[in-house]
This record gives sequence, C-alpha cells and structure tokens, in this order.
Amino acid sequence: MDDKDGNYCTVCGGVVPEGPAIRKILIDGKEIGIDHLDRILGDVIALGLSREDEVREEVLRRVRAFNYVPTKKADAYAAALMAEYRQAAAGQKRPQE
Repeated sequence: MDDKDGNYCTVCGGVVPEGPAIRKILIDGKEIGIDHLDRILGDVIALGLSREDEVREEVLRRVRAFNYVPTKKADAYAAALMAEYRQAAAGQKRPQE
C-alpha cells in the first residue's frame, strides 16, 4: 500500500470523511459516519417543526447535502436519523422550574 491508497467507502467508493464534524451512527446495523450531523440536528430543532414527516424530510434533505445517501437505504437512514433527532431534541429541553 502506498500514499495514494486511502480509506474508501464500501458503499459509494468515495474517500471516507474523517474529523470532528463526523459522527458515527448505526444504520441498518452498520456504523456510518455522517458529516455535520450535530449541526444539522441543531438547525432542524431550531426550526420548531411539529410534524414528524416534516422533520424527517428536512433532516434527510440536509444530511444529503453533506453525505451520500443510497436511494435504496433512504428509509433506513431516515429512521436512524429520526432516532438521533429525538435524542438531540430531548437533550435540548429543559425541565420546567
């Protein structure tokens, strides 16, 4: 292996992104790195969308702007992303005093 070889995605063949903006989540039982996930979730939470279908669509749209999402896996990605969204949204709620 020489310096031209790298770490390539087994799904899309692209270079695997790395760095602090990448967070790995389980999608269909596989650990997948999602670029800018925390920022995306925070931005969508700030929109204050009330319908789950709107949230799901918006999160997936924004994830696709930074990440390859295979068409056949879109539903699995959306389900995993919604679980992450719910966790992030619950963490941002403050108990009433």
